Amino acid sequence: MTPGRGTDATEDDGAPVARRRTSAATTPRTTSLPSPAESVDGRSTRWDTHREARRRELTHAARRAVHRRGPDVSMDDIAADLGTSKSILYRYFTDKVGLQNAVGEAVVAAITANLRAAVENAPTPRAALHGMIDAYLAMIEHSPSVYYFVTRNTAIANAVALPAQGDAARSAPLSSFLGSITTVVAQPFAQAVGSDDHLDVEAWAAGAVGFISGTGEWWLARLGEPGTPGREHIATRITAWLWAGPIGLLARERQTTTDPQDTTQG
Repeated sequence: MTPGRGTDATEDDGAPVARRRTSAATTPRTTSLPSPAESVDGRSTRWDTHREARRRELTHAARRAVHRRGPDVSMDDIAADLGTSKSILYRYFTDKVGLQNAVGEAVVAAITANLRAAVENAPTPRAALHGMIDAYLAMIEHSPSVYYFVTRNTAIANAVALPAQGDAARSAPLSSFLGSITTVVAQPFAQAVGSDDHLDVEAWAAGAVGFISGTGEWWLARLGEPGTPGREHIATRITAWLWAGPIGLLARERQTTTDPQDTTQG
């Protein structure tokens, strides 16, 4: 009996799917069990690497499609822009919420890196806060469609996507974004006030993040309208509003502590 030739099939997105054929005629009569290392199929490892690379590629391409078409783009339109099928998108992202999470995670990674750079390159804590606010506003100004795609729809923004293998659920992009930058925003404030109360610092940072996000969306919705301030102006104003409150309060508290005769209520 002549052994058949092994063949490799491919999925419609070009990903290889290995198929092995076995034959009693070609199986040795005596075999030894392979070691764990030997039992790893190299093709499986290559497929995992390919799949992760393909997922990143699709995520970035989807982000560009949303930027061009707007936040209400359908999965069919995204697939058409990417030159693939909707079934391929579902294979890598499960559903539209999964794709929104993937795009949101890419945005979070980019903006968080920019925020940290603003802190590291700033000469003063206040300059660091201003730099972070400006970086955030620049992100939403550059692509409002992408920002709205991952945050605007309440049902989707608050949705929970389950990772593979049944791991614990993770939050949607907006919640992940707000949570991930709270500690970054807290850094210049903690440096300025010299506070040892980490809860106090975290509370201010959480409030600051919410204020920046809310004011930024107010500004974004009015871009292009007469009288709407530019990014530099609104970044400076937000910085002043945030900075004057805690720093002014701290100054009054210190004055009261050093001058017992001062009964001024802050």
